[in-house]
Amino acid sequence: METNETGEADRGPAHEHRSRDQRDYVLRTVEERGVRLVRLWFTDVLGRHKSVAISPAELETVLDEGLQFDGSAIDGFSRVQESDVLARPDPSTFELLPWADPAEPSGTIFCNITNLDGTSFEGDPRQVLRRNVDRARRAGFEMFCAPEVEFFYFADAGLQPTPLDRASYFDLTTSDVASDLRKQTLHMLEALSIPVEYSFHEDGPSQHEIDLQYTDALTMADSVMTLRLAVKKIAMDRGVYATFMPKPLNGVQGSGMHTHLSLFRDGKNAFHDPEAADGLSSTARSFIAGLLRHAREITAVTNQLVNSYKRINEGYEAPRYVSWARNNRSALVRVPIPKFGKIESTRIEYRALDPACNPYLAFSVLLAAGLRGIEEELPLPAEAAVNLYDLSREEQRDLGVASLPHNLNEALDEMEASELVRHALGDHIFEWFLRNKRAEWNEYQRQVTTFELETYLPNW
Repeated sequence: METNETGEADRGPAHEHRSRDQRDYVLRTVEERGVRLVRLWFTDVLGRHKSVAISPAELETVLDEGLQFDGSAIDGFSRVQESDVLARPDPSTFELLPWADPAEPSGTIFCNITNLDGTSFEGDPRQVLRRNVDRARRAGFEMFCAPEVEFFYFADAGLQPTPLDRASYFDLTTSDVASDLRKQTLHMLEALSIPVEYSFHEDGPSQHEIDLQYTDALTMADSVMTLRLAVKKIAMDRGVYATFMPKPLNGVQGSGMHTHLSLFRDGKNAFHDPEAADGLSSTARSFIAGLLRHAREITAVTNQLVNSYKRINEGYEAPRYVSWARNNRSALVRVPIPKFGKIESTRIEYRALDPACNPYLAFSVLLAAGLRGIEEELPLPAEAAVNLYDLSREEQRDLGVASLPHNLNEALDEMEASELVRHALGDHIFEWFLRNKRAEWNEYQRQVTTFELETYLPNW
């Protein structure tokens, strides 16, 4: 499929007309609402939010021509000798910022990053996901996602995290500030056109979860980025600290981002087969098989921090084993029971992701792995019917169940050998990500931790 000057898949005159209508809507809204500042949003390779502010006077030119900036200043973008890139706003993502001063309204819009000649920039994570989504579309599919985003509130950002409460799963905490924080966040997300399905107190002290409603993968990746910013912004305004760090506390569960996935074809759920005894189509079964086949290879992307593996290794609701099951939360891939009479809710749940991932890259490798399973018609392994957390290593080997990587270094070794991940991310991001994360692991290996001092210093 050809791409146009913004790096979008060229889908013909109807798509161009829709884009023009969206552009005109943005310009009209900015004028009618008296917007004083427009923030252009994008992310670096690690998924950190980046922003450039422009005045409304510049908006029409930037919508048409893009904003040129030095990409070498952004981690994972350009090298110095090939530094300049363009930020091309995606008009369909424009929103008014609900936390802006009413006297000085502000807007925000996500950008695609392109080269100066208009071609897609290989260092842009959003363009990576667009490319994988377009590949799925050529095969007749569109992927929808619904992540369950977990996070903690702490009293401050100090090295000794202090929770705001000692509540647990689904507890109604009427006296703690966290309930009000979460309520404000939900209102903020609604104002930003991000629908929320559920929100509640999670199992850990001062741990919370916000579940987003199903939508297409690209929109959802944008929504995850916005959610993380909104959660942190509202916490900061109230004098507390929110973190999406996967495992900030010892002895309690970490924060995951269990993500529900399904493919649609011609407006119908391609994961459902009314003739199958379990309701799962051959497409769904091969998609799951692809995820399992490539799980170890993609884990460095879905769990990109040294700290991510503290969550996985401790267990709780974090999967350690490459397996699938219908109602077994120790499995990597779970197949929830669809709501009665709602075949469109047929889906799978990938449970390894954590909320510190770059959602554009994470959704890209999940989609690539699942599509590979469909292309190769991979058979689905046997369901894991037992609680995998109770297995010894020997029993695990006897069942033929592999483990996810035990640390970032092992995950990077798996990724480096993966043709699938290289193809999904592209050479530019693939190589930079490996270099960056190898450096992170090496730096971690040189650190003397509190555990070592407390365990060894008094005795050796």
